[in-house]
Amino acid sequence: MLDAAENASPVEAVEAVTRELGAALGARKVAFLIADLSGRALVRLTHVPLEGAGEGRRDGAEVATVMPFDGGPAEQALRTQTVQVVPQPDGWAVLAPVTDRGEAIGLLEMILPDEPAPRALEEIARTAHVLAFVVIANRRYTDLFEWGQRTTPFTLSGEIQRRLLPGSFTCEASGFTLSGWLEPAASIGGDTFDYSLARDVLHFSVTDAMGHGVASALTATLGVGSLRNSRRRGAGLVEQADAANADVAEHATVPGSYITAVLGRLDLRTGVCALLNAGHVPPMLVRDGDTRALPLPGNFPLGMFAEAGYRASEVTLRPGDRLVVVTDGVRERNAASLDLPTMLRSITRLHPREAVRALADAVLEVSGPTLADDATLFILDWYGGHSEDRRTSAGADQTRASTALPD
Repeated sequence: MLDAAENASPVEAVEAVTRELGAALGARKVAFLIADLSGRALVRLTHVPLEGAGEGRRDGAEVATVMPFDGGPAEQALRTQTVQVVPQPDGWAVLAPVTDRGEAIGLLEMILPDEPAPRALEEIARTAHVLAFVVIANRRYTDLFEWGQRTTPFTLSGEIQRRLLPGSFTCEASGFTLSGWLEPAASIGGDTFDYSLARDVLHFSVTDAMGHGVASALTATLGVGSLRNSRRRGAGLVEQADAANADVAEHATVPGSYITAVLGRLDLRTGVCALLNAGHVPPMLVRDGDTRALPLPGNFPLGMFAEAGYRASEVTLRPGDRLVVVTDGVRERNAASLDLPTMLRSITRLHPREAVRALADAVLEVSGPTLADDATLFILDWYGGHSEDRRTSAGADQTRASTALPD
């Protein structure tokens, strides 16, 4: 299968792998369904060279058919990270998650003539994991996968904002799991989140650039670029904030632009988490069923005053703690009616990947389908026990996968 992927062009690599798998297992049909960027649908990508063939969005011979979540086996497979086997009139459908480190990329769909034995299901699950690496490797070279994931067209500001986000919204490791989500406003509001894992340290940030549209996206670009640059030079949180403050103040295209931010640095050996709040909504800690805002030293937003100084503070996380950072789009206007502490308590059993989406759904429910401001959510679960060992199955930690989905 790997040979097939390497021998094919990037746009045909997934099809080449699924063809090999189908031939090996005698499948009547094999397809890859990619997760839509909305987080609320799957998209079937097909290549239909004949004019008029196929349904759905088209780009030349490429067809993307959106399959909204309906609570059925496909949604259950993706969100619970478990293989689903469903009897069909023409055989047995197998839906296996295509996942790497908890990032739900999509599903491998197969129609088999006979009910698969447990050993065959294990092989399919492992192959779906391999397929995740094929997608990750080949999407660097083509817009096909990105095009397929976009249910609605992006504006210029949305395109800029998309490029500022990390390549994977979820990351599982032995001592922690994190996930971020951005629900964009009609006019992009400059929100971003970011993270980077070192050997014994996890860096993360949530930022919100002032304003809307392209100007806001450009200010966000300055801030994120500066934070990444100083982080990669080994700077601490205060030094990162100082650099970003100076860079935004000096280079912002709109005079007076600024960025609110929460910067974090978690020591994976001790659970000590350094936090810096630059004029942002305070981060929240969910511990033993209680939710509280963390009192941190006050700082000006980045770029507001070129000579501003910054202070950080620390909190020691305990195994079982959940750290939550949101932007003001979750707390302002109609979204302010959302009882966030109660909501956070109600979803403590959900994997962070599902928790951020449940929160985003709750924001849309109270605010309506069109947000006035971006709503960004970042959740970090701390387990302790930082080590090289991890118990996984086909790219997901099954001991921490969601055992229940929100209503």
